[in-house]
Amino acid sequence: MKSNPAIQAAIDLTAGAAGGTACVLTGQPFDTMKVKMQTFPDLYRGLTDCCLKTYSQVVRKAAGLDRQAKLSDLQNATAGSFASAFAALVLCPTELVKCRLQTMYEMEASGKISRSHNTVGSVVKSILTKDGPLGFYQGLSSTLLREVPGYFCFFGGYELSRSFFASGRSKDELGPVPLMLSGGVGGICLWLVVYPVDCIKSRIQVLSMAGKQSGFLGTFVSVVKNEGIAALYSGLKPTMVRAFPANGALFLAYEYSRKLMMSQFEAY
Repeated sequence: MKSNPAIQAAIDLTAGAAGGTACVLTGQPFDTMKVKMQTFPDLYRGLTDCCLKTYSQVVRKAAGLDRQAKLSDLQNATAGSFASAFAALVLCPTELVKCRLQTMYEMEASGKISRSHNTVGSVVKSILTKDGPLGFYQGLSSTLLREVPGYFCFFGGYELSRSFFASGRSKDELGPVPLMLSGGVGGICLWLVVYPVDCIKSRIQVLSMAGKQSGFLGTFVSVVKNEGIAALYSGLKPTMVRAFPANGALFLAYEYSRKLMMSQFEAY
């Protein structure tokens, strides 16, 4: 059948508009950084500094604070939670590949799959072949349900612990032990709250190798009905053991490297 030039033109125009919109929405944050750095180069040390300062300005404006005011513990927790929603878009594909690699032996041994893929490349190729690019976002809703409340508790626990140890002093004066303890508390708070959600996410991402899985709610109901509530906490012990030292080290390294870089910059 001969194509209608007018219809073809309308389709091309609509597709072009959709592509342009996607391009602008995706690239706008980077373009904002570019313009800021082009016009006020003395205010920013680089892309990361510009991004962090701009994000801080947005949070302050939303909270009705002036530019010099420090964020409260609650506002820091909210900011971390908000940021995690965007991080989930990157985390979901990477965790999908990671979880599948970690459980490949068990999936093959249990007969759920006939052949294992033991490298990152082979897992990526199998996802693309079977489900296309959108296949990397299996478990996205579960990832969002984990990240948003989880990181509110993570940063909330960290900031409240720092405030407790500071006892009215500046939190920037805390030594390594209080910082590590605060980071550990933040990690424990995160996993205690979101562990069942993380369990459902892992099941969806791993078992989808063997076929289409129910969504978050369907998988949750199935696990509770067939295996009981306790199944949602399988593997909690090693997670708790890991959470305290790992997150303590994370925040200790962050705070001290930040202080070092800031002192070097001020000296320069």
